[in-house]
Amino acid sequence: MIGKLNHVAIAVPDLKAAAALYSGALGATVSAPVDQPAHGVTVVFVTLPNTKIELLQPLGEASPIAAFLERNPAGGIHHVCYEVEDILAARDRLKESGARVLGDGEPKIGAHDKPVLFLHPKDFCGTLIELEQA
Repeated sequence: MIGKLNHVAIAVPDLKAAAALYSGALGATVSAPVDQPAHGVTVVFVTLPNTKIELLQPLGEASPIAAFLERNPAGGIHHVCYEVEDILAARDRLKESGARVLGDGEPKIGAHDKPVLFLHPKDFCGTLIELEQA
């Protein structure tokens, strides 16, 4: 059901410093920051030959990333995103198998302007999973 790895997301306390680290020390191409108010984050994408790294910083005090950074002040891997051909069919199949879809269960538009859903980490070996419509 899942397709290719779309990105690995890393929550960071300082997006500007993290972007500079990836572009300077690692020589990567880093996008401009984009606010994602619906998700409570500001993101940049680090482009790699085979996938992307998404660097996330909280956008506002109600951001779900803020709680993550309280527990992990230096930052860390927040989630892994896989592509799916049909996000609604994937959601329905996962729910039938007992997986929990976070939020109201309806896809939201993500940072790539495509529908996304998140799956509960307790159902996937402690890893928060994002599914993105391919």
